[in-house]
Amino acid sequence: MDGLTLALGIGAAVVLVAVLAVRVSVRLGLPSLLLYLAIGVAIGESGIGIHFDDAQLTKALGLAALVLILTEGGLTTRWTDVRPSLGIGITLSTLAEAVSIGVTATGLHYILGLDWKQAALWGAVLASTDAAAVFSVLRSLGVSKRIVGSLELESGINDAPSYIAVVLLSTSTVIDWTVPLLAVYELAAGALIGLLFGWLGAIALRRIALPATGLYPLATVAVCVAAFSTGQLAHASGLLATYVAGLVLGNSELPHRADTLSFAEGLGWLSQIGLFVLLGLFSSPARLLDAIVPGLVAAAVLLLLARPLSVLLSALPFRLPWREQVFLSWAGLRGAVPIVLAMIPLSEGVPGARSLVDAVFVLVIVLTLVQGSTLPLLTRVLGLAKGAKSTEMEVDAAPLDELGAELIQVKIPQGSRLHGIYLTELRLPPGATVSLVTRNGSAFTPEPTTRLQTHDHILIVATRQARAATERRIRAVDRAGKFARWRGEQGH
Repeated sequence: MDGLTLALGIGAAVVLVAVLAVRVSVRLGLPSLLLYLAIGVAIGESGIGIHFDDAQLTKALGLAALVLILTEGGLTTRWTDVRPSLGIGITLSTLAEAVSIGVTATGLHYILGLDWKQAALWGAVLASTDAAAVFSVLRSLGVSKRIVGSLELESGINDAPSYIAVVLLSTSTVIDWTVPLLAVYELAAGALIGLLFGWLGAIALRRIALPATGLYPLATVAVCVAAFSTGQLAHASGLLATYVAGLVLGNSELPHRADTLSFAEGLGWLSQIGLFVLLGLFSSPARLLDAIVPGLVAAAVLLLLARPLSVLLSALPFRLPWREQVFLSWAGLRGAVPIVLAMIPLSEGVPGARSLVDAVFVLVIVLTLVQGSTLPLLTRVLGLAKGAKSTEMEVDAAPLDELGAELIQVKIPQGSRLHGIYLTELRLPPGATVSLVTRNGSAFTPEPTTRLQTHDHILIVATRQARAATERRIRAVDRAGKFARWRGEQGH
């Protein structure tokens, strides 16, 4: 019990320090993951003295954290934002991935003298962008939805092909013509499993009235984790299944959706903190000195050759402006994913794997400092900043089981076209009515002549049959105003 008590105390202290580090990182302009890594190093063998070098456990915990991070990424990604970027996003996560592996492997073979298989392994480990870094950084830059959507899809999907490539190159699997077919099967099957779990999970959560609000977020996350497990057991891509299941669930009409997304966001933060602290604890500063040169070389090859060339080839069919191509090239953020992937060959006993882990650790620190700190400036220099954008409207729903109805809560954000709309102009479908409006801390029963305002909270009661049409109408007016139907906006 003394050991458990101490472990819980240390864990709570680390989480509290890491949460405070988020505020510090914002003030200093540094990515928070660097502070998490620093916390891990501080409590490791070179700091407090905790010795930890279990590669198998690090790999297992790292993959578990990635599953939760991808779950949060899928749940919080709006399909309407990424749908226009579907083609370029998929191309970046597949074709660009292959090009990046090839270019990186070639560069490291000739510069560092690695044999071809080892160089390909380095390329596969380094090819994947990091979902946690992308989701946390890009959504605050104010660039166009097409750019953000492309990078979000890429970071959510490309973990899967990178994982497949690393596993194949870390084992005794013979690399022949069947490998591409195997990769296609794993990706396709993983996507289908994710779609199935997301669709069935959404139906079940809408129809089952659970006794407590907090059970809905737990059930939603459990569906995504079950998708990962099923995908892995089916020898498909569990990581892709997780992200797709989260994407489907996050864009479905879930009960208590706002609570679910808030819970998933907190779980994502906890996973990031735990993962980066764990990786910092696993590292050895003394050993990293020998990895500085290989890490810097790999970073230069990746950032200056592999990434720009892979983006250039992927963007050709979509005729992206050169400014957007430059941004996409520079915004391929690396984080914990390459370090976790590097644990796979280390746990398999691949020769030179320890040097790979150390070099990747150096590379992640360098690229995080270089890319993360310069992205806001690059956005302004390229003229891609769109200025402050309106916040997404919050729509939450809770089932009223005994009444056969739904309670829909709406918060009107800054920039919404709902501002100034009379209730009569809202034109909700039959079976739905606005029952309460909260404004400036006071609640009142609205009249037909009541005009909605920014920051109002609206309470709508709707029959279950009218719930979907009600949400669509609310979203349509939010985007296009009272003439939404004339403008072709359906609120999907």
